[in-house]
Amino acid sequence: MTVRLPGEQSAPERGRLLVVVAVPAEAEAVLRGLPGSAEPLPLPGGGLHRTRHADGPEVDVLAAGVGPAAAAAGASAALAAHRYDAVVSAGIAGGFAPRAPIGATVLATAIVAADLGAETPEGFADVTELGFGTVRHTPPPTAVALAAEALAAGTAGPVVTGTVLTVSTVTGSAGRAAALTARHPGAAAEAMEGFGVAEAAARHGVPAFELRTVSNPVGPRDRAAWRIGEALAALERAFAALPCPEFLKEARRG
Repeated sequence: MTVRLPGEQSAPERGRLLVVVAVPAEAEAVLRGLPGSAEPLPLPGGGLHRTRHADGPEVDVLAAGVGPAAAAAGASAALAAHRYDAVVSAGIAGGFAPRAPIGATVLATAIVAADLGAETPEGFADVTELGFGTVRHTPPPTAVALAAEALAAGTAGPVVTGTVLTVSTVTGSAGRAAALTARHPGAAAEAMEGFGVAEAAARHGVPAFELRTVSNPVGPRDRAAWRIGEALAALERAFAALPCPEFLKEARRG
């Protein structure tokens, strides 16, 4: 059951989207890409802002913190307080080269917890293989396709669809990057929050998506090669190009 904050109304007929990012710099990039001014909303932990479109849905942007646990907690708090038609985990990420180069925008066709499981003598076994739950959420494909087409027409860099991996420890070696791509051949990007957001959304019966812009290649850790400013600019362009009304309509159809 959704418990709304005092004065909260049901989502308007045109819909409402929740965007969950990790840090304020990502939230600011998303908000720069959206029309209208943003106003803060009360939420335990803070960091939630709403833009009010003249002709489109409302978009709430939440900076929930780094990692799957913080993302799940923040998304759950927002979903309990407000009504949404869809949730997007967004932000910058590492891209698996050559599929997702620096500056690319990645839309998830699957959101996968890549390191949730156990090491065994035969290698890594995820919790699904162990019989304890799921490591995968699949966004509604028609909504992903619609967004990908719109972003490809409206952004400067390449738009890629594929699996986005959620990890608790960022990859810092070629060996681990190779192991991840061997287990997940469709992997396009690696981030730290998507699966947590998707788990929260699933518990509230809301479709979840993930949108990432690439700041660095997944592999050996080389801070000098990161292009965070470029990735944040791509994130801004992605949300400027996202057709929110049509996207939410497809998300609701599932």
